[in-house]
Amino acid sequence: MTEEEVERFLQGRRHMSVATIGATGQPHLVAMWYGFLDDSPAFWTYRRSQKAVNLRRDPRLTCLVEDGDTYDTLRGVELVGRATLIEDQQTVAAVGRSVAERYSGPLDDSARAALLESAAKRVAVRIEVERVVSWDHRKLGGRY
Repeated sequence: MTEEEVERFLQGRRHMSVATIGATGQPHLVAMWYGFLDDSPAFWTYRRSQKAVNLRRDPRLTCLVEDGDTYDTLRGVELVGRATLIEDQQTVAAVGRSVAERYSGPLDDSARAALLESAAKRVAVRIEVERVVSWDHRKLGGRY
């Protein structure tokens, strides 16, 4: 995909598989909703979640956003990089808001209050992308 196609693809409402490195070196893989922080992909998670524990120990991560139901429609973007964990509650809430509004639409007063309460237990994770790998089987025109 071109840079513009990657950007458009990431702006879609898909889930992101996030792989971190566990204490034994075994990958830990989870599906996450994600948003953006200053144009960087980001998500929020509970402070004590396994992915947060792993990222504090080793900030390397790989994320995959994909879609397609048949081989000829598969496409995806792999983001390889490092995580920056952010504890500042204002920033954590901003990431939570980005995630919530991307997947659920505008927040009402009640949802905003619940989001702020949840932010107190979470950290934000900004993905510092070092390498992007992408593919789009729709462009193959049956040549596979």
